[in-house]
Amino acid sequence: MDAPVIDPRTPTLSEVTPSALGALGVDGFVDTLGFGRRSRICVLLIDGLGWELLETHAADAPVLAELRRKPLRVGYPSTTVAGLAAIGTGVSSGEHGMVGYSFEVPEVGVLNALRWCRHPGGEDLRDVVSPEDLQPRPTTFALAAEAGVAATVVSSVQFADTALTRAVLSGGDYVGVHALGDLAAAVSTALRERNGFCYAYHGDLDFMGHVYGPGSPQWRLQLRQVDRLVESLVENLPQDAALAVVADHGMVALDDTVVDADAEPALLEGVRALAGEVRARHVYAVDGAVDDVFAAWSETLGERAWVLRRQDAVERGWFGPVAEYVLPRIGDIVVAARGRSGVLRRRREPLESGLVGQHGSLTREEQLVPLAVAERD
Repeated sequence: MDAPVIDPRTPTLSEVTPSALGALGVDGFVDTLGFGRRSRICVLLIDGLGWELLETHAADAPVLAELRRKPLRVGYPSTTVAGLAAIGTGVSSGEHGMVGYSFEVPEVGVLNALRWCRHPGGEDLRDVVSPEDLQPRPTTFALAAEAGVAATVVSSVQFADTALTRAVLSGGDYVGVHALGDLAAAVSTALRERNGFCYAYHGDLDFMGHVYGPGSPQWRLQLRQVDRLVESLVENLPQDAALAVVADHGMVALDDTVVDADAEPALLEGVRALAGEVRARHVYAVDGAVDDVFAAWSETLGERAWVLRRQDAVERGWFGPVAEYVLPRIGDIVVAARGRSGVLRRRREPLESGLVGQHGSLTREEQLVPLAVAERD
């Protein structure tokens, strides 16, 4: 079974903020995505809004569907931690190092990067793993501010001082919001009162997709609310401004081909740690067991997943260029689900394993997201 090789010519999510800063005239950045010269730009990230989902349900999002748009590839793994880091740093997961929902940190163990705790469900690790040390690159927001460009981050008030925010979204002025109304108001205020760069995040569509499935009635009704948000922002765009709507990943609904690793002894033999998520697993082997672990996962999963050794995944460009300090965070074996399958852990990860919608892998449904642009000259 041939595993995908990443085409470096496809525009990526990690190009969005560098392109925005290039359009704003910040030295050292190039507008590769064609925003055009602007004095103010907002990037709105809608968590879970895949390109193919938007194409299929365009009738539920008429404003978004009418905007000038093209697909972007989010990179591997196609998950929120990696996607937010791509926006916040302007590089792919192999360089920013946020290589999954959870991954092993040498001398620490498996970190749940979304909650910054020992995975699954262990103690808080903020005093053990510094966000600034784990992700040492300067953020695009910090670089904008250093260049004298106002940078604003608009997101939920509950994320204002989380470790993940510190790791990948620091450096700008954080505006905490509670709902769609004040998110729209905060973005409009930032664009109206300050020339510069604004980033905003909305996560409810992803939540609906996880719980009820992408394309479900609940998901489609939430998409309609997202479209109203976009409509409000477009209506209030000031002169010489652009709004770019993107996403961190798409989503698929699982089917009955899933495998429960906790119920398959062959998948745990020789494994010292299992991380990632249902559709994108990092498998860390005990010393001397990599070949046996690789064989067991390949045989057990068969056509349900691409199973690669770490170096093979790196050479195929899954993580983009990989920094030396990031390499140990990637599993000895990397497992990317195919079709609608996945690797659950019903005993160790009951919450994650109970979700209908999942993402993380290399399928078009998960990888491609829209770049939809509205402009006012």
